[in-house]
Amino acid sequence: MTLLYNKTDWRLASAKMAVKFAMCVACGTFVLVGIACRKATTTTYDRAAVRPTAESIAEADKLYAGRDDLVKVRQAIVALRQAQADDSANYDLAWRLSKYNYYLGAHSPNSTEQEKSFHEGIDAGNLAVKLQDGKPEGHFWLGANYGGNAQISTLAGLSEIEDIKREMETVLKIDEGFQSGSAYMVLGQVYLQSPRILGGDTQKAIEYLEKGVKLGPGNALLRVRLAEAYAQDHRNGDAQKQIDALMAMKPGQDYGPEYNEAVAEAKKLQEKIK
Repeated sequence: MTLLYNKTDWRLASAKMAVKFAMCVACGTFVLVGIACRKATTTTYDRAAVRPTAESIAEADKLYAGRDDLVKVRQAIVALRQAQADDSANYDLAWRLSKYNYYLGAHSPNSTEQEKSFHEGIDAGNLAVKLQDGKPEGHFWLGANYGGNAQISTLAGLSEIEDIKREMETVLKIDEGFQSGSAYMVLGQVYLQSPRILGGDTQKAIEYLEKGVKLGPGNALLRVRLAEAYAQDHRNGDAQKQIDALMAMKPGQDYGPEYNEAVAEAKKLQEKIK
């Protein structure tokens, strides 16, 4: 009887233990499910928090449209950098960063910001070329930043002339008419502004600039650069013709700031050649 009583007690204890074990398993399952749910929710939230690159580009382009205010250019660059943190291999982000940094470097009154912008523009341009070597934007803005850096640094100017030429010649091979012949404009400036010992050649500059104007007759900056080249070659009559053509132009869509710059430079040149 005692044995029977003990056996029954053991069975009851075993049943209780089984129930407790089942409850523990169930609780553990709920905990694991809860953790998994929290992780899934966090992952979903993180993914939702990443802004689509297209939206960042649209915001940056809108800011850059108001580039007369350099604060907006700086904001546009920040927007692109933030997007690039999540989409580092995006070509459209890279060449825009190169372009916007060039504009900031070319217009900032602060020499430190100029240097920083051109260097960052070169880095972004190199990335764009690495990502899409067969497209013109990366090559063009890389070359432009080389040129900007050359203008503020004598040593850089000596070493980067060939870099500028290489990038602009590559643009011409890919798309001769890119940015209304602007690659010809940059090459013309290189030959116009370089010392003769480094390959400076006014006649060659004029040849490049004339080719550019044929491709982009509405490119205001190209016309003023050609006028400057004519004036340097003592062809004041031809320089005045380019100035007159520029003054009769209407600003191209989205190029108002560049048109205004060209007009201001043309007026100064006109005073010199009177």
